[in-house]
Amino acid sequence: MQTEGGVVLAGGRSSRMGRSKAGLEWHGSTFLYRTAALLTRVVDGPVVVVAAAGQELPELPAGVAVIEDPVEGLGPMQGVAAGLAAVRDRAEVAFVCSTDMPFLHPAFVRRVLRGLAESKADMVMPVARGFRQPLAAGYRSSLTDLITGLIGEGDLRPGMLFKHCAVAQLEDPALLDDRALARFDPELESVVNVNTPEEYAAARERPAPEVTIERFGALAGKDGHRPQASRAATLGEAAEQAGLALDAHVVAAVNGDQVTRDPLLPLATGDVVAFLSADAGG
Repeated sequence: MQTEGGVVLAGGRSSRMGRSKAGLEWHGSTFLYRTAALLTRVVDGPVVVVAAAGQELPELPAGVAVIEDPVEGLGPMQGVAAGLAAVRDRAEVAFVCSTDMPFLHPAFVRRVLRGLAESKADMVMPVARGFRQPLAAGYRSSLTDLITGLIGEGDLRPGMLFKHCAVAQLEDPALLDDRALARFDPELESVVNVNTPEEYAAARERPAPEVTIERFGALAGKDGHRPQASRAATLGEAAEQAGLALDAHVVAAVNGDQVTRDPLLPLATGDVVAFLSADAGG
């Protein structure tokens, strides 16, 4: 089995937005925290954030490392190369994305990484919603030196890799052959970027993801366990919806496995959040 990592590009001039997108708020979290933490939910290896030199970043999830892009002004592929170099000793492949993707779904990340596991391709690039998505793609970390060399030759375009390595493209039908992705993100909004103040305003108006909340044991109350349909973008929002506090006495299991009490843990459409009493061994 391949070890999987994650790379989030947090740098860039954000000229159209007019300010750094990494710290933009969305449903109680930031773009950067949400994207990085979502990748930690999916991959079994390291997750790194690539920042511009001297860039101030918002709070990050525990265990997520920050590396600085050593050269300013060379575009996103320089950040991709820096990120892959940071994970290549611990991960054979990585999902690489920008920070401005608040609708990214774990099922999308899994589908792309599965494409690398099932093929001999060096890169799996979605062609979603009519556009190539090199910053929502899967890369083998062994591409680090090739990308660095091409940048050194002055070729900074994201499409520069196509002539030099094996690229598997996943168009909409191939992406949506994944049942979970087809169910929870049928419009492939995972790849939607937020680039302007107008797009940011529209994103903030979008409702939080649809999730199911469950309470067990002493937390279930006199009515017993009863699943509750709700909308919550973070674990903290889900706890608030359930009338609970994420203190030393309460933990949550997301989709039956990830046990945590991180209030900023991102939730996605279709998640089932089960709250348990830590005092009862939960």
